[in-house]
Amino acid sequence: MTVARRDGEVAVGRYVEAIATRMNARVTQLSAAIRLALEDDIADLRGDARTAELLGASVEGNVDTLLHALRHDIPVDRIQAPPAAVEYARRLAQQGIPANALVRAYRLGQRRLTEMVFDELRAMQIPADQRITAIERITAILFEYIDRITEQVVTVYDDERERWLETRNSLRALRVRDLLTTRKPVDPDTASTTISYPLRWHHIALILWFPDTEDDQIPRLQQFVRELADHLATDAAPLFIAADPTCAWAWLPYRATPPDPAPYLRSAPSTVGIAIGPAGSGVAGFRGSHRQAERAQAVARARGAANPIVAASDPGLATAALLGENLDETRAWVQEVLGELARDSENDERLRETLRVFLRAGSSFKAAAGELDLHFNSVKYRVGRAIARRGRAITEDRLDVELALLVCHWYGPAVLRTDPKP
Repeated sequence: MTVARRDGEVAVGRYVEAIATRMNARVTQLSAAIRLALEDDIADLRGDARTAELLGASVEGNVDTLLHALRHDIPVDRIQAPPAAVEYARRLAQQGIPANALVRAYRLGQRRLTEMVFDELRAMQIPADQRITAIERITAILFEYIDRITEQVVTVYDDERERWLETRNSLRALRVRDLLTTRKPVDPDTASTTISYPLRWHHIALILWFPDTEDDQIPRLQQFVRELADHLATDAAPLFIAADPTCAWAWLPYRATPPDPAPYLRSAPSTVGIAIGPAGSGVAGFRGSHRQAERAQAVARARGAANPIVAASDPGLATAALLGENLDETRAWVQEVLGELARDSENDERLRETLRVFLRAGSSFKAAAGELDLHFNSVKYRVGRAIARRGRAITEDRLDVELALLVCHWYGPAVLRTDPKP
């Protein structure tokens, strides 16, 4: 190799390192842009909040690993898939998302990252011949990386999918899911035989989850449901279905009207999050109780409370769940209705709660004082402060205010304003 050629190779290496360094300084921003592009282009990747968060971690892990390889000239054949990427492949397998959605995500991510590399190249002063060589080197490494990592994560996906299908009581779970979603007429007796559960009886649906872990917790949840059924004296064995490694669905069967499990579940601390559906009977009650438990769980998870126990029958929760189905729009609406009263602070929380109880009590200071265990004058003062914080009287839009306060009560910080005070 001539000296000039060797010097050119060294120079190109420096440009590649410089590009990777510049991009690495914005790795979180670049990764977020790639994640949004993937969610826009691939409908299968628009999952729940936890899966979306894991997608972001997977993208950032891959981008960071690739840029590290470019900066330090690390051979691609020495690189293993980042832990977050491996875990994301497992999660998609558990949720039944097609493998081709995972493969397509890597190809689209490769294209988007290539465009970002080109943007960096345009911003740098590089001789034309060395610019072409730098492009060729980066795109070759990017292709090799995506090809290698895709092979690794697809292998992980396939292994996890097989394991998951084997361990989640496959046929019963699939029958239950079909029962929840089908629009065809269902014969209760035939379906009861298929899933080994008395559908003609009364039911209470539960959704149970561990909020702060990614590990497989299904055995613990199953044991919890068994013990709960024993304590509540169900008339048959509960139905238990794994939804994912940290979440399960359950139904408690009774021949007659069931007891309310909420008081017992709330009587002792628990590490399990629980959403409780209302009692229902027959196939319609089986579905309806589960559907309302799902809505209650959505509220609890959006709020982010640790180990919550929520019941669809809790006053106002069902309404809040419907209002919060599009949380971004709900957040904007709440802040428009409540103004400064929608700030996420302890003082504003006290004012909101006082105003909510006051309005619910028919604007009676006396009734609100009794419910809040406050002096009459304290309630009157707080109501006045709440209206002042809102910035306008509660006259024409009283119903909007009541609904906005209800949403704040259930969703908390998820719908409140957190930007600094002006």
